[in-house]
Amino acid sequence: MIPRAVLDGIVSGELDLAFRRWTRRMHVPGGSQRTAVGVIRFDEVDVVDPDAITEDEARRSGLDLARLREVLDRKPGDVYRIRMSFAGDDERVTLREKARLGPKQRAEIVARLAGMDARSKHGPWTRSHLELIDGRPGELAETIAADVGRTKLPFKADIRRLKELGLTVSLRPGYRLSPRGRAVLRHLRSLDE
Repeated sequence: MIPRAVLDGIVSGELDLAFRRWTRRMHVPGGSQRTAVGVIRFDEVDVVDPDAITEDEARRSGLDLARLREVLDRKPGDVYRIRMSFAGDDERVTLREKARLGPKQRAEIVARLAGMDARSKHGPWTRSHLELIDGRPGELAETIAADVGRTKLPFKADIRRLKELGLTVSLRPGYRLSPRGRAVLRHLRSLDE
């Protein structure tokens, strides 16, 4: 987790480093992470001697050197210096606003949903979950999952799969359908007629 103030600093170019103490490497150079501000890229990930960290490097991580050392001393493991940069907007945000779908796009999404249903160990779920979210926006995932006989974490994992297609938006708490999700659900309903 990257604090919001640090994320904002990365986007502005003011901050470009993070230091973490890990028992195993958690990021690799060239990797990225979706965050609240967009996609952050990990440009370099190196093990460093904590005593060699400079005041300037600490400042570039958003902390002063004394505070950074205090934070690093709380955990065991190697100290990693991660050089980061802003890679751009989260493509799912743009995708979920695209509600005007042509026949080919609708067919592709329906095929993706059918594939997700076919691979599921608990049977077809995509349409029913879209219906649930449409009917219960902002409701706790745990409550909805319990009402349909599922546990929270697998239910949330399925909703994240829908989010990857730009069909849902995470709220606090719960979810709602994106404009794209509403368009897809309308299309699925029209197939029933």
